Amino acid sequence: MKNVLVTGGAGFIGSNFVRYLLEVESQVMILNLDALTYAGSLENLENLPDPERHKIIEGNICDKDLVNRLFKEFEIDTVVHFAAESHVDRSILGPEQFIQTNIVGTFSLLEAARENWLEGKPQPIDQMRFHHISTDEVYGTLGPGDPPFSETTPYSPNSPYAASKASSDHLVRSYYHTYGLPVTISNCSNNYGPYQFPEKLIPLMILNALQGKPLPIYGDGKQIRDWLYVRDHCEAIYQILLSGKNGETYNIGGDNQPTNLEIVLQICSILDKRLPESPYNPHHDLIRHVKDRPGHDRRYAMEIGKIFNQLNWEPKESLEKGLQITIDWYLTNMEWVINITGQSEYQVWVKENYQERGILK
Repeated sequence: MKNVLVTGGAGFIGSNFVRYLLEVESQVMILNLDALTYAGSLENLENLPDPERHKIIEGNICDKDLVNRLFKEFEIDTVVHFAAESHVDRSILGPEQFIQTNIVGTFSLLEAARENWLEGKPQPIDQMRFHHISTDEVYGTLGPGDPPFSETTPYSPNSPYAASKASSDHLVRSYYHTYGLPVTISNCSNNYGPYQFPEKLIPLMILNALQGKPLPIYGDGKQIRDWLYVRDHCEAIYQILLSGKNGETYNIGGDNQPTNLEIVLQICSILDKRLPESPYNPHHDLIRHVKDRPGHDRRYAMEIGKIFNQLNWEPKESLEKGLQITIDWYLTNMEWVINITGQSEYQVWVKENYQERGILK
């Protein structure tokens, strides 16, 4: 890796990966392409290690001319493709943007890589890599006794978000088989950690609890997810870039499957200990069960034997410790929280998804 294009690098996982890569690679130059929509913020990129090796470009991955120009101008040899619309609730309210960003945007990047790496004056292909980050949601849902998702589990997406990511996975894989483009794919479980936009479960519960707002739990709260601490995810991606085999898919998970209700109760317990003087103790009294969302998958679980056996990766952070680190980060970065939640787009989303359904006042 010399010149790395990170798409969506001002978002939650992307910005964490930018930090991680600058820490572990002393020579890499990072070009960060981000549309800087609601989920991507320049504040996520403050105080980077060795910031002179990082350049942010505001732009959309669907802009084929821009993407192609960046490949040429910066002599990109590695793509780490995070940029995506990623929230199921948003995909239910407005699926069109998910189709554009997740499918058309991925196509735009693949075409730029094909043109610059394989056609004209082709680059040494063994020095190139296009890595595509996807999700466990492409596999659909598991029953209580079903084995975990593996890399060979058939795709069965149940939401517009999951379907758009499944489509982009198929596109990436097709460019390997059809054109010989050097690609890898990773399907990760639910991430959590610093800089996560507070529409997702864990930061939403933390911030609502701090303000004494209701903690909305969909249905009975027994939906099961596999939770992955974001830095562990970054390390897994790095190992795939270094040693992953072209054309292969790797599942990345946290090796734990609590229910959503258990996660929220853990958050409440940690906050009770961190904030013993809070007027909202015990915080679990704020929990409210609300009507489940449409097409809500019941259970996800990830089999991570392949990435462990082939690349010697496994998650380092336990869920309990990871939640403690995450909560402490939000508690000590309230200026970031205030700036992010003060965005008009965030306020509109809260109103559409919660207030108008009678969940939050």
